[in-house]
Amino acid sequence: MLQNFINLYLKIFLLLTPFFVLSVFLSMTAGMANGERRKIACKITIAVLIASFILFFFGHYIFQIFGITIDAFRIGAGAILFLSAVSLVRGPAPGPSLPGTEGDFSVVPLAIPITVGPGTIGALLVMGTGYQSLSDKLMACLSLTAAALSVGALLWCAGGVERIIGRLGLSILTKLTGLFVASIAAQIIFTGIRNFMGPLP
Repeated sequence: MLQNFINLYLKIFLLLTPFFVLSVFLSMTAGMANGERRKIACKITIAVLIASFILFFFGHYIFQIFGITIDAFRIGAGAILFLSAVSLVRGPAPGPSLPGTEGDFSVVPLAIPITVGPGTIGALLVMGTGYQSLSDKLMACLSLTAAALSVGALLWCAGGVERIIGRLGLSILTKLTGLFVASIAAQIIFTGIRNFMGPLP
């Protein structure tokens, strides 16, 4: 049980692309006082938790409304997640060039779609339909909460992290995160294709 919790926690933590989020967060909050940064970090954490739980618990209704099978969605979500991973490895555009950075940008675009992006949304929808028992759902909720709080803690300590590892270190960690996310995306796609094709004769 503990091993499953740790594995799922790490998977969700990587799906939230924490180091890329931290890099964008530092760029968009440059010049702000630590108190202002921490208020924004708290808002981002709350928004990520709310959005993630909505997607996790109510994703199956989306499948029912649109008549989408879980395996077809696995393939589509995995493809989007893979493209997100490629953008992390190649180096996406810096945060300040994103639209909507004026005013309160904690929910949009920092929480959605930078932290909870299209690939993460797809992965959460797939996970939500994959856990049926109460114990599995409870474990997934705990893992999801722990992952979101970990990202929030990283943003809370953003100034200290930047001083310790520097922008170059953040860039390297972002690219490594992209490689792990690409592996997760490939696994989701392969599972969808295998289930869609059915057992081999």
